[in-house]
Amino acid sequence: MADTVVHEHHDEVEGGKWDGGQRPMDASYGKLMMWYFLVSDAFTFAGFLIAYGTIRFSMPAWPVPDFVFAKAPFLDGDWPLIFVTFMTFVLIISSVTMVRAVQEGARENKRGVVFWMALTIVGGATFLGCQAWEWNTMINGEGVTVTKDPFSSHLENGTYLSGEDLLAADYLAHHVHTSPVEGVDESEVFYYVKNGTKDIEENRFFVKRDHHGHYHAGESFAVKDPYLITYGHDSHIYEPAAFKDENGEILKERDGPIAFGSLFFFITGFHGFHVLSGVVFLIIIMINVASGLYAKRKNGYEMVEKIGLYWHFVDLVWVFVFLCFYLL
Repeated sequence: MADTVVHEHHDEVEGGKWDGGQRPMDASYGKLMMWYFLVSDAFTFAGFLIAYGTIRFSMPAWPVPDFVFAKAPFLDGDWPLIFVTFMTFVLIISSVTMVRAVQEGARENKRGVVFWMALTIVGGATFLGCQAWEWNTMINGEGVTVTKDPFSSHLENGTYLSGEDLLAADYLAHHVHTSPVEGVDESEVFYYVKNGTKDIEENRFFVKRDHHGHYHAGESFAVKDPYLITYGHDSHIYEPAAFKDENGEILKERDGPIAFGSLFFFITGFHGFHVLSGVVFLIIIMINVASGLYAKRKNGYEMVEKIGLYWHFVDLVWVFVFLCFYLL
């Protein structure tokens, strides 16, 4: 009897509690490590977005997304958020094609996996191309950098002043040396300095004009109306426009918060790096699938499932980035 009890206890130790137990949700070690990485990465993105939100709502003025992200390739005029909505749509569709690739992997259909992974790669590459265009427009078109934010919103009601208004208020006109730009008359570009003050950057006032060289003197604006300090592609300097507030005081446009450009380029760049990494891994795994490498393995197309988890995570993170930067 005693021998039987000892034998049963020995079996419990060898094959029961001390053999490591069952794998959580029957997941492989590789999948568990992927989940571990994604959770830790999620905390990283969450920290960045929380920091952005904290700074965003602590500022008296902040760039208005509809105004900042209003450009689209091949389209004239303003198309608020149309382009970034297209980018988001492309990324979401690529997540759908990744689901199909995983499904075909479960069926061990090599051709199906390659086809749907190829479409996912096209979607990711398209998103990266769109983001590159957006960055180029922000930097070279609008003059946004990590240390300069020409976008902001007004803190008072006012009216933009003309050159004649500034001359009548005892400001002196100074000609700006310009490079030839089509549609802009070199002789029209001036800045104005109050008589008796030094001719330094912070004392220079400009007449409001856009990137096409069109002037907007006499136009009125209200509190919270967005604006962009023009970067003169002919003058190669920023041109903060002069205006008169309700009290008759002459002021000029103020820079937006530096944090906007810094956080925008860092967070979207960090996410873009994840997308680029995903595209590279997708290409490598697709090549391995096409070569039949995974069909020979015991766990089959598990690698496709793991890259699928990563790709869905990247898409989900973009939804929150889109919400914070483009909608709030």
